[in-house]
Formats: sequence, structure tokens, C-alpha cells
Amino acid sequence: MAGEAVAFETGPHLSAAVLCERVLEEKDGVLTLVRLVDRIIVTAQGPDAPTSLPPTVVNFWIVVSLKSGAARGRSVVKIRPEQPSGQQMDPIELTVHFEGEDRGANLILNMGFNVEQEGLYWFDILLDERLITRVPLRILYQRQTAGSQ
Repeated sequence: MAGEAVAFETGPHLSAAVLCERVLEEKDGVLTLVRLVDRIIVTAQGPDAPTSLPPTVVNFWIVVSLKSGAARGRSVVKIRPEQPSGQQMDPIELTVHFEGEDRGANLILNMGFNVEQEGLYWFDILLDERLITRVPLRILYQRQTAGSQ
């Protein structure tokens, strides 16, 4: 166990794990993250608006930035969503290559994410099956019928 702690302390290192509305990547590899989000409000309008959240697709970007440190070679990054009920969803798996030191990997994914429940979703970020962080997303539902403000 002590060896694992030392290995984790020497790299790879997490620089960022965020959800955002848009990502710009310049020619020099520098990222601009636009409108960081941790909650999305789904609305329905009209006299026939459902009383509870209907199945909906929400769109956002997830960005995970890692720096190598002492790490070298390939690793697997998993992004594993968890519903408000606690049920884990199918993970997204990506392979990254670490070259060492300040070199790293930016994982940038455009998510069309299906939601069927209001509440707090978590996105677990795992590196080679080890949890390195969790990113929250709260889904709220607002129903607007005729005459309401």
C-alpha cells in the first residue's frame, strides 16, 4: 500500500476535471474553457408540460487534464457516470500516453448525456482503475404552464 501512495504522489497528476459549455483549443494546444457548469436546468413549457422530468439529452463538454510527472507509458482513463439513484452507468474508456515531466494529456469529450432523473449525477474519473476525482452535475427540472412566471 505504501508503494501505491508514493507512485500516486510522483504522477501522473490531475490538473483539471470540469464540465463546461464550450472548449476552445488553440493551435499551440492551450485550452480555453467557457462557462464551467455544475448544474443544468431542464425546462418544459405549455399546458401539457410533464409534471416530472421527461427523458432528456443534455449537452456539455467534459475536460480532464493530466500531467505525467514521473509516469511513462500508456494508461487507461475511465469516465464513469453515476445516476442520482447511485446506479453506475457504462463508462467511457480512453487510452492516454504519458511522456514524463510536464507532458500530459487533455481529454476533451462532447457529451450528449441522457438524463431521466432529477438530482445529482457524478462523473468518476479513474486512472488505471484508481479513482482520482469525481465531478458533480445537478439536473433540475422546471415546469412552466400557461399563466405561470
